[in-house]
Amino acid sequence: MIYAQLSGRAAENVVLLLARTSVLRDDQVASWTFPSDPAIVATARTLADRQLTSWGLSDLTFTTELIVSELVTNAIRYAPGTIQLRLIRDRTLICEVTDASSAAPHLRHPRTTDEGGRGLLLIAQLTQRWGTRHTGRGKTIWTEQPLPAHPGDAAPVTPDN
Repeated sequence: MIYAQLSGRAAENVVLLLARTSVLRDDQVASWTFPSDPAIVATARTLADRQLTSWGLSDLTFTTELIVSELVTNAIRYAPGTIQLRLIRDRTLICEVTDASSAAPHLRHPRTTDEGGRGLLLIAQLTQRWGTRHTGRGKTIWTEQPLPAHPGDAAPVTPDN
């Protein structure tokens, strides 16, 4: 819409973009750094499970463990150096895995005879959204899962007439 409103010479046009951000409280973020070692995948799953339990989000444990396993395993397999796992509880549950590789993952549709390549396809099916954000020293792959509805958030039930 802004382009439709621009008139005259481009050098004379000005656009103001406003963004509103919010600061997360410390109790909304959990973060861990791991060495690049396949043995830490189980530890990462356990820590994520404990954090979800402390947030009252045990309903998301199974899915989050699958996501953590896949993302951390891929980071170990394809990136050098340490790996950071971060869980963020906000309007959704965000899971981030940061590594030192700049190579972005791509979604594949493996054949039935392929032994691998199903991880991101699985993540795409289990999450609301996912993506990659490049950083100065690598990338972060993130996923979003909707939070479970709380009894107080449910719409009122009305009888059928």
